[in-house]
Amino acid sequence: MTEQKVAIVTGAAGGIGAAIVRALCADGVAVLGTGRSADKLAALAAALPQNAAFAFVAADIGDEDAPDRIVAEALARFGRVDHLVNNAGAGVWAPVHDTSDAMLDEVIGLSLRAPFRLCRAVLPHMGMGSAIVTIGSTFGIMGGMDGGIYCAVKAGLIGLTQTMAAQYGEQGIRSNIVAPTVVRTPMTDAAWDYPAFQRINQGLTPFYRDCAPEDVAHVVAFLCSDKGEYINGQVIAVDGGWSTTRMINSRFAG
Repeated sequence: MTEQKVAIVTGAAGGIGAAIVRALCADGVAVLGTGRSADKLAALAAALPQNAAFAFVAADIGDEDAPDRIVAEALARFGRVDHLVNNAGAGVWAPVHDTSDAMLDEVIGLSLRAPFRLCRAVLPHMGMGSAIVTIGSTFGIMGGMDGGIYCAVKAGLIGLTQTMAAQYGEQGIRSNIVAPTVVRTPMTDAAWDYPAFQRINQGLTPFYRDCAPEDVAHVVAFLCSDKGEYINGQVIAVDGGWSTTRMINSRFAG
């Protein structure tokens, strides 16, 4: 068994996930990363510093056996699990009247059911000093036009996190949500060309730049560290003030 703290990070090969892996490894945490693509996970592993303790398992978190398989792999590789970062999910965005049952099933399955089942699988192996951090969204704090099931599921993750904080806090297991604004990654890059996106997101954000994956990763690493050990049941928005100020950025005022 390693003496390092050990974290499971889902969606580890994506923009935010990879930044979380890098931040945790930099803090000396051993990481088991998961994702659908073994090739992308292998590329991430190759890009990490040589002293980083990183292993990976290719898995679709929506598969029935995925939670048990992921937790078993972490225990086999490192002998313990201290942190779980629920980062993977589905980003389907549509109004309620245009949301099919297939879209419902996809988003609920990947963004709510899968994190719930992974929490359930990992909790028996956690103890004092452990942390569960789920990546939510500012659109779980407040709904948005055309948000539909996406906003509903992100709000559901807040409920899950708060009930786990109440249930398992006495065991030293803390549970929190990191709720970023739209983060600029290859997956979302095209949105920056649309005037409506610029008005709603950049225009109402009282900050001088967009949110980067590292902004999210730094908060996750803090919550997993001893410095965040008294933070439990919280929703921490990483949005430059978007969800609280409703102020028109001078770059877009006219």
